[in-house]
Amino acid sequence: MSMLNKVCLITGATSGIGRETALALAEQGAELFIVCRNAQKGEAVLAEIISQNPDCKITLLLGDLGCQADIHRIAQQFLETGKPLHLLMNNAGVVNTHRKLSRDGIEETFAVNHLAYFLMTELLRERLVESAPARIVSVASEAHSFVKGLQFDDLEYESTPYKTFKVYGHSKLCNILWTRRLAKQLQGTGVTVNCVHPGAVSTGLGHQDHAVIGKIVGLLLKPFFRSAAQGAKTSIYVATSPNVENITGEYFSDSKIKRVKPWAKDDEAAERLWKISEEYLKLA
Repeated sequence: MSMLNKVCLITGATSGIGRETALALAEQGAELFIVCRNAQKGEAVLAEIISQNPDCKITLLLGDLGCQADIHRIAQQFLETGKPLHLLMNNAGVVNTHRKLSRDGIEETFAVNHLAYFLMTELLRERLVESAPARIVSVASEAHSFVKGLQFDDLEYESTPYKTFKVYGHSKLCNILWTRRLAKQLQGTGVTVNCVHPGAVSTGLGHQDHAVIGKIVGLLLKPFFRSAAQGAKTSIYVATSPNVENITGEYFSDSKIKRVKPWAKDDEAAERLWKISEEYLKLA
């Protein structure tokens, strides 16, 4: 779809894939609402976008996606503008090397990578439907293959050994199952819901709780990673291409629909995850 004057809300746009996606959407004439936690980084990316696209309308929304109260406030700030919403890009994410809790006391990877996607989307859902045709695009990952299904008896890894890639993959499996469930609910509304795998991308996402290790690992592995610009291509494609106008509930990699692992197509698990997520978010 043409992005000229379309309104887009993007989480995690201050670096990496999110930043590249925001730059691309601005270049196409979209109006942007950027959600980030760090005001300084947010102002920096706003300045960068405006320097390249002086006519771009852009608004910064500050908040911690690990805090449900912040997500409610951000969504309300957007809704109070009265503007339509044509694209919601759930992009923000974390990878931790040890178990940490969000401000709400929930294991942080699950809270930010899944529950924040769910809550932000639900709070903006009605506006998206009113603005249709509209799209919801969420960054998932091939890391969902690191697990063999959802661990319903210990979603927050309280008693299970905390292994970084397994916990991250578990949260990304949540993204895919949630996407499938939401797509079915929104069938016929003009709102499509898809998720994407950006590939192995060199960004500031990994090892956020251990900066030194993160830098060393990043330098060692950089030759094997895609750039953030390359990683953002699938997000941009699914957000804007007319070729996916009526496609919903799918998982994209390299700008093509890709088959997911069998446990990522488990509709019973998706329904169960939905109900549990509502309880976490007090939406039930």
